[in-house]
Amino acid sequence: MPRIFDNINLKLEKALKESLELSYRADFCVGFFNLRGWHIIDDYIDKFEGGEGKNCRLLIGMQKTPKELLNHLYSFNADNEFYG
Repeated sequence: MPRIFDNINLKLEKALKESLELSYRADFCVGFFNLRGWHIIDDYIDKFEGGEGKNCRLLIGMQKTPKELLNHLYSFNADNEFYG
């Protein structure tokens, strides 16, 4: 069952540190990323050996909403890339 971290009842920082303490790799997929928060977990990530399957991967990006995609499709600039 997925957990939703609202930082009120369930704190992401605590759960993340507990998970990373037992981990040898990490894969994150986030919509937004603020580098100022990296210091919270950098000590845990620094302990990873590095190399294939023993590192940290971070994918940052947002998927466009259906409304945004439709607005782009029907805009005067529709000849631009669809996801651009």
